[in-house]
Amino acid sequence: MSRVVLKVGGAVSDGVAGEILALALEDEVCVVHGAGPQISAEMTRRGLEVEFVGGRRVTTPAGLEIVREAFAAVNASLCEQIGALALPLFGDELGLPARQVPELGLVGEPKPACPEKIVQALELGRIPVVAPLAAGPLNVNADDMAAALAVGIGADRLIFVTDVPGVLVDGGVATSIAAGDAERLVGEGRFQGGIVPKLMAAVQATRGGVAAEIGETAVLA
Repeated sequence: MSRVVLKVGGAVSDGVAGEILALALEDEVCVVHGAGPQISAEMTRRGLEVEFVGGRRVTTPAGLEIVREAFAAVNASLCEQIGALALPLFGDELGLPARQVPELGLVGEPKPACPEKIVQALELGRIPVVAPLAAGPLNVNADDMAAALAVGIGADRLIFVTDVPGVLVDGGVATSIAAGDAERLVGEGRFQGGIVPKLMAAVQATRGGVAAEIGETAVLA
């Protein structure tokens, strides 16, 4: 039985339960979810500035409250869709470690970790559903959190479930991309927006021994 971390974006969190449950028939599955669209919509509604740097959200104390509320809503929805196997978890309550990034406010870069609660749940056939907050609390990009957890718990695969078919290179979806090429292309500014943290998270995962897939694109070490 393989151990798989599935990163689910906030934009695709509805309707993904079937894929999660199908995967869980054969593998141990840990889900890490985002809530990007939900957070942005609520921040705009409350008149707060929505700002990103390198694909990561700048987070103020007021913004962090909204982040937690949005994560809680998405987490509850996902767990309800998955059913009795789901185990709702928040990263900060697990004590997941991260280094604060001062220029982004209350944002952290996660470090690989192996929380006992997640491992025990997997061994019992449960599906941990993790909101990407770190101790502090700090807001953590869900892609980065998924990669750190995948490395920490010794996952075999990291799968990014997203609303794009894969990594677009020269106008088409690449079947694979080497980690070094991904870093080079990001450095050259060939990619913009949310695909950047996904690619960089996939690179970190592959270099930590975890096979990573973004849609139809495999990221190779």
